[in-house]
Amino acid sequence: MKPSTQPSLTASMSVFERYLSLWVGLCIVTGIGLGQLAPGVAQTVSGWEIARVNLPVGLLIWVMIVPMLMRIDFSALGQVKAHGRGIAVTLAVNWLVKPFSMAFLGWLFVRQLFSSWLPADQLDSYVAGLILLAGAPCTAMVFVWSRLSHGDPYFTLSQVALNDLIMVVAFAPLVGLLLGLSAITVPWDTLAVSVGLYIVIPVILAQLARRHLLASGASRLDGALARLQPASIAALLATLVLLFAFQGQAILAQPLVIALLAVPIVIQVAVNAGLAYWLNRRVGESHAVACPSCLIGASNFFELAVATAISLFGFDSGAALATVVGVLIEVPAMLLVVRTVNASRDWYERGLATPAKGLTGKA
Repeated sequence: MKPSTQPSLTASMSVFERYLSLWVGLCIVTGIGLGQLAPGVAQTVSGWEIARVNLPVGLLIWVMIVPMLMRIDFSALGQVKAHGRGIAVTLAVNWLVKPFSMAFLGWLFVRQLFSSWLPADQLDSYVAGLILLAGAPCTAMVFVWSRLSHGDPYFTLSQVALNDLIMVVAFAPLVGLLLGLSAITVPWDTLAVSVGLYIVIPVILAQLARRHLLASGASRLDGALARLQPASIAALLATLVLLFAFQGQAILAQPLVIALLAVPIVIQVAVNAGLAYWLNRRVGESHAVACPSCLIGASNFFELAVATAISLFGFDSGAALATVVGVLIEVPAMLLVVRTVNASRDWYERGLATPAKGLTGKA
């Protein structure tokens, strides 16, 4: 049944989610100030490493990621068959289109169109960061976007669970392939360690914690997630402050760098969201399935991208900065996608009057 009113796009979002771009902006200012006034603090933190993995950042990333992964119910994989066509579209866009299109956009904008306005010694690093950003589908925020667009909650859960499972085995090979094709040296040992630290171990810990809490009832899990949310937010903001403490000098020298890096990310959001939305319409899936399908294709698991970029290339790298630009534009870009799919619902459903058309290709 079609809802009688459209939801307020910010009413269902927490204060942190609603103003994410503002918080990132404040982290930029705070981090740059810290880097200029107390450069020794950032340098000391950067030195706490084992096997090129920064220990403070690793801890912060776990605090960020584990609560998100606790929301994932892998038993939802049994529901995948219920919307096989929508799942097929989701997987195709997320794993066959999105990473490769971002690699192309990175080459086009960073190495060609914007190269004269960006630091020459960071061009490869910026491309690497964009590839890392597109290499993993969104995990937590996609639930927010789906809710705001009246998405099917069971489909949303099943597609997130399946994408997370694929990410465990596909993230490193896919990112390594695209970095190699982009003529960027791949430190495979560090990449493998990053996958283990930031995907495999957090998934295991999160699912063990989820199972333990659910043994006492769903309310206990909900309560734990509510208590962990502030810590997760604080960990993300602390990581961003540290990163910008290193990036401050480069940003002050070339303040346009953030805006230039945002261009390919915004284009990628529009292209992948539009493609998934259109494909779902062509194959005859409902609007409630098409919305979360296109939204997960447009958004990114930016926490993983930031952590991996820092591990592979360092705090002061262009790769780390590029992934953080993804964090900066996540909310405004995705809210625009949500508004678009909500406003186009009637158009979408008119195309489903003869759903067989999408399967046979007949006009």
